[in-house]
Amino acid sequence: MPPPGCDFEPDFALGELHKFQLTAIPGTQYSDLFFAGVAQLVEHHLAKVDVARSSRVARSIFRSFAKTAGFQRFFRYHEPVKASDFFTLPASLAGFAGYFPAHSAPWEWLKKIGPAMEAAVVASPPPNIPRGVHLEGRVWIDHSVRLPPHATIIGPVYIGARTEIRPGAFIRGNVIVGEGCVLGNACEFKNCLLMDGVQVPHFSYVGDSILGNGAHLGAGVICSNLRLDHGEVMAKLPTGPVPTGLRKFGAILGDKAEVGCNAVLNPGALLGPRSRVMPTISFGGYLPPGHLARVRTQVTILPGEG
Repeated sequence: MPPPGCDFEPDFALGELHKFQLTAIPGTQYSDLFFAGVAQLVEHHLAKVDVARSSRVARSIFRSFAKTAGFQRFFRYHEPVKASDFFTLPASLAGFAGYFPAHSAPWEWLKKIGPAMEAAVVASPPPNIPRGVHLEGRVWIDHSVRLPPHATIIGPVYIGARTEIRPGAFIRGNVIVGEGCVLGNACEFKNCLLMDGVQVPHFSYVGDSILGNGAHLGAGVICSNLRLDHGEVMAKLPTGPVPTGLRKFGAILGDKAEVGCNAVLNPGALLGPRSRVMPTISFGGYLPPGHLARVRTQVTILPGEG
């Protein structure tokens, strides 16, 4: 019996190569996997055939079957999610491009940050380091970076041009920062990739996360990167959960995504480009590009005592 999450690349004359991933819901019988998979593949390729050459009855049967509650309860299919759906690696980080292919899943980039740093980063801090800035390990900092009176930077770390690091920043291990970013006061960064123009100005935690170009975190935003049960973090896509192979996985923010003050992004949160999460809420799962996540609350004002 095949395990859940099998990948198929069918080679049929009916249509182009198309990759499916079948994910079994926990507790189901995998013996049904083959039949469900065949149904999906036939439906997909019949849809690509000219109507005159195909059976309308067959197409109708398979489409009806795919929409049944029983079919959708046991199996779901989806196209692979790509990093290019969320962001484009900027020219300032072109030296790392070989480690971050646009066609791979965005969470796969998290696994490549360490190897990229190991191969590409050599120690090169600017000559004038403020006395209160502690550097440790392999740290590369562009000479135009604005350094605060005090901060801690533990390599491997790469920080691009015209970035501002504010007082109390704690940058620790496998951090890549593009150009024109703000790493704010009392913020912590660990195993993350920040592209050009990222703004994290106040009191945030960014761990095991990727922030796209121009992404912005309001004050106090937390990218939670570990489940309470310490289990594998699943990417919760509209088509169903997808295994990531990661026990620590914070958030993926697309280009120009924004998160309001004191919001918490639950492990594996995926925010599409230009999406927004409103302040003070806890958000997990997938937010489509250009969409807004909010929770309606009601404030009750009562007379005080005395």
